Amino acid sequence: MSSRSRQRLAVALIFITPAFWSVNYLIARRAPGVIEPHVLALQRWLMAGLLFCFFARTELWAQRRLILADWRHSVVLGALGMWICGAWVYLGGHTTSATNIALIYALSPVMIVVISRLWLKEPFSAVQACGVALALAGVLHVVLKGEWAQLARVQWSVGDAWILAATVAWTFYSLLLRRWPSPLGDGARLGVISLAGVAVLLPFAAWEAAVSPVPAFSRAGFELALAAALLPGFAAYLAYSVMLRELGAARVSVVLYLGPLYAAVMAWLVLGEPVHGYHAVGMALVLPGIYLVNRRSD
Repeated sequence: MSSRSRQRLAVALIFITPAFWSVNYLIARRAPGVIEPHVLALQRWLMAGLLFCFFARTELWAQRRLILADWRHSVVLGALGMWICGAWVYLGGHTTSATNIALIYALSPVMIVVISRLWLKEPFSAVQACGVALALAGVLHVVLKGEWAQLARVQWSVGDAWILAATVAWTFYSLLLRRWPSPLGDGARLGVISLAGVAVLLPFAAWEAAVSPVPAFSRAGFELALAAALLPGFAAYLAYSVMLRELGAARVSVVLYLGPLYAAVMAWLVLGEPVHGYHAVGMALVLPGIYLVNRRSD
């Protein structure tokens, strides 16, 4: 595949990947009382990691010495991307609202743009910055349901600290994945990172399983973990890695702004929740913003 074709694929994935991540919104809503956060994250990334490793088994065996030598980077990325960005979001969801979660997560693309420009020296123009601002306005319009006065009435809780930590972790996961290049292919690298994340998750999941009245293993819990492993795990993280490699952290960061819009469509299709006018307004702001951020790929 030529360089231009890879770039076009990466831009296309910006619009496809949020559909995979949106499944996680549904899983997070169904998980309480069915499966605990760390147990869910552990099962999710164990299955996703084994899937990555299966498809990349030849490469992983050939590069085993390099993988062992680079274990520290894998553990850091696994802790950020699979432990904090996995279980902590579910923990925060127990004590904060969906609106607060979306508001806090809306900070991540802005953080990625600023830090990647200052630290990674990625080029980013004023027009692209306007695109980020436009997309941010669009997603906030959706989160606030078109009523911007709600910002003054937002009440913060302890759960918001978990979400803020996950937002910061996702920012640095994205930046470090770009900062620490690897000779491994995207799938092989994600297999290593996923299993490193499982190692970090294991003691926390074991503690939850020991003290929680919710069974650690059940058919319903396994089905949720399997869905999380296949779509927001395997498919979404692989697509995100491809986008980071081809487009850079700053340009890819705006993919998060499609999440609430896709989640609304998913909730309409699966849960029968209505779609409102503010969703259309949000889409009308987000899509031009994403175009401005990525227009250099044309």
